[in-house]
Amino acid sequence: MIPWRAWSRPTILPAVNLKTVTHLNPPTARPVADHQLLIQAVAPAQDSPLLSLSRRIADAGCNLVESRVATVGADVSVLLLAKGGWDAIAKLETALTRLGRGDNLHLLSYRTQSRDLQSHLLPYMVEVVAADKPGVLVELIDFFNRRAISIEQMSSMRYQAMQTGADMFQAQITIGIPADTRIAELRDEFMEMCDGLNLDAIMDPVKF
Repeated sequence: MIPWRAWSRPTILPAVNLKTVTHLNPPTARPVADHQLLIQAVAPAQDSPLLSLSRRIADAGCNLVESRVATVGADVSVLLLAKGGWDAIAKLETALTRLGRGDNLHLLSYRTQSRDLQSHLLPYMVEVVAADKPGVLVELIDFFNRRAISIEQMSSMRYQAMQTGADMFQAQITIGIPADTRIAELRDEFMEMCDGLNLDAIMDPVKF
């Protein structure tokens, strides 16, 4: 017969290791960083690859974050930036390899990274119109390059004036001016150069 005192003895539980308990709920894994793929394609304008490229980006599970499309001569140029996980980008690269086998498509793609914010650069828009002559665009690019002013976007064209038929040149350039630049002095130097080349030009801040 078991003594009464043995039944009344409290049960002693083993000590709990708190470090062991915390491992029962491991921290949530951090999301995998997105990768970026820059895609450039050139094809005849009537065979624009924009739709087929956009579909392959979506089918691979990537996002189309930036796009540039321009018709140059008889061809169209498409520049796209896709973002997604490593596996999605790899799937997209495989799809582009198959697409690039077409005869009328020139396709280039490579992995890139997000650009660091350039908060020290002030965005300005430059517009130039003049009678067409060789070397005008070179002079504009050289002017900003010598002053460490980045060209963020640029488009230019040659056309005939509707009223007179004169050969004309037009350029629109978005530049990034370092914040410590004296804007008034820069504008004066730019206008002086344009006067010497007989260019009609303006330089204004981008307001959006």
